[in-house]
Amino acid sequence: MIKIGERAEIGIIGGSGLYDPAILEDVKELKIYTPYGLPSDFIIVGTLKGRRVAFLPRHGRAHRIPPHMINYRANIWAFKELGVERVISVSAVGSLREDYKPGDFVCPDQFIDMTKNRVYTFFDGPVVAHVSMADPFCPELRELCVATARKLGITMHERGTYICIEGPRFSTRAESKLWRQFGADIIGMTLVPEVNLAREAGMCFVNIAMVTDYDVWAERPVTAHEVARVMAENVEKVKKLLYELIPAIPRERRCNCAHYLSEALL
Repeated sequence: MIKIGERAEIGIIGGSGLYDPAILEDVKELKIYTPYGLPSDFIIVGTLKGRRVAFLPRHGRAHRIPPHMINYRANIWAFKELGVERVISVSAVGSLREDYKPGDFVCPDQFIDMTKNRVYTFFDGPVVAHVSMADPFCPELRELCVATARKLGITMHERGTYICIEGPRFSTRAESKLWRQFGADIIGMTLVPEVNLAREAGMCFVNIAMVTDYDVWAERPVTAHEVARVMAENVEKVKKLLYELIPAIPRERRCNCAHYLSEALL
């Protein structure tokens, strides 16, 4: 049973490198049980400038869960139990474009799903839901996210197609070149089915993609040290972005994200 003081309106899913919600005050750790098992870790609930926020590290705080083993349904269900209506997903990605440089941020507006072995829905039958994913991200959150980043002087590309691969391996050079031909701009392993499940749960969803390196299409060597350095810089930038973004989110939703499910059930 979730108590009133444990509820949250905004959820943050932290990706690689973002394991610590240091921006929150009066924090409390919660162990949430769901019909789908346990989430990736304890959920930390706290306050940021008067807004109640829940934080969950997608891979666990020790980065112990690979992308293909994340319990995405449990993560989104736990947020729903806490009352979360808006989800801010943070992820580290590789770039498939010259002009999307390491250290830049991208706020994707589309995705391509190339995963193979994941559970994509809460509706396994007898109730079936075919939710619209034509525009998969919340337009209100996207606009606010881009505007806040620019106000802070953070390079944020306002559009991008995120291609999600199964992982945990990286792409071959041939695959990476193919993804570019598909029209993808960035590549990662965790967006799907997170975004699908949030849509089914009636949540607003936005992704903040932090570019750490060029994918192997570029045929330039990338060292682990270089990726770690860029990631550390990105994590500090994303904390600043979240600190300004969350209080600016209107309390009343003006988008259509809460209504997609009502149009999808059979």
